[in-house]
Amino acid sequence: MAIVDFPDLKALLVRDGRLMALDIGSKTIGIATSDALRMLATPLTTIRRGKLAVDLAALGDLAKKHEIRALAIGLPLNMDGTEGPRCQSVRQFAANIAAHGPPALAALPIVMQDERLSTAAVTRGMIDDYDMSRAKRAERVDAAAAAWILESALARLR
Repeated sequence: MAIVDFPDLKALLVRDGRLMALDIGSKTIGIATSDALRMLATPLTTIRRGKLAVDLAALGDLAKKHEIRALAIGLPLNMDGTEGPRCQSVRQFAANIAAHGPPALAALPIVMQDERLSTAAVTRGMIDDYDMSRAKRAERVDAAAAAWILESALARLR
């Protein structure tokens, strides 16, 4: 499918079904999923970026396994709301999902969700709330940021 806006996504979605969020970085992709009722977002995993075909196959497997209905992809806007080079890279990745992803992934509608400060907010929470070590934070921050992105997208859909 293609990139849609939130009103169009709301019209496309059936009543129940999971959504998946991606926090796309240069080295990793953080992944989170919602519950079937779209009330909660849960960090799922982080995959290390490799070749595009391998990344898309891994995401397709997760989309199929968790019966995903749509994707929310974090858009790393600048603090003033403008788009920089990272936004272009993320938009290209989204276009590659639609054009080259396996059927379980390519058929999904995609929305872009502002992700400003997601990693900073998640990292601060890990330090303040859990006193988590730097090594443990590094393992979990990308999936947690994807959950933060998904929570924001779910709130917009309500």
